[in-house]
Amino acid sequence: MCSLVGIGSQQARLAVYIANRPPLPEFTGLNDFRPMVSGEIKCIADLTGNHWRKIFNCYAKLSFLLDSNNYSSWQELRDNQLLQSNGNEQLLFSPPDINESRIIKIICGRTYFKDLNLNISVDWVDSYFGLNFESKLIVTPYFDYRQLTNQRIEQLVDYIKMG
Repeated sequence: MCSLVGIGSQQARLAVYIANRPPLPEFTGLNDFRPMVSGEIKCIADLTGNHWRKIFNCYAKLSFLLDSNNYSSWQELRDNQLLQSNGNEQLLFSPPDINESRIIKIICGRTYFKDLNLNISVDWVDSYFGLNFESKLIVTPYFDYRQLTNQRIEQLVDYIKMG
């Protein structure tokens, strides 16, 4: 079993694995797992710029489409639940445990998937998505509006529901 390094909920059913971390001391030095607290996403976005805002927004849109959890918008979900202890998500900086069967694993970016060298194959359904339903693993475009558009987020939701 791999040791989790990242942020989110221990009860998550969805984990996104990403190659980079927010360029702030509390994340560059992080070597364990913890939930985010209310207002932390906004603080990270304010301190680090648009790059991390886009990542969090893409993740919030995905989570909202999977389960709105009675929130009226993805923005409300982002600000009140995303990656917090009451949420359903994890953002991980450690490699995935491909044998973990209770969680859906999303690898953020084709290049990161190749760099991980996981010894697992995926079926590329198009140039954006690679799937391995047996391992509950999906390779996606990087979480950025240009790469993971709203249409592709909807496509990703369909793949998650299929698995």
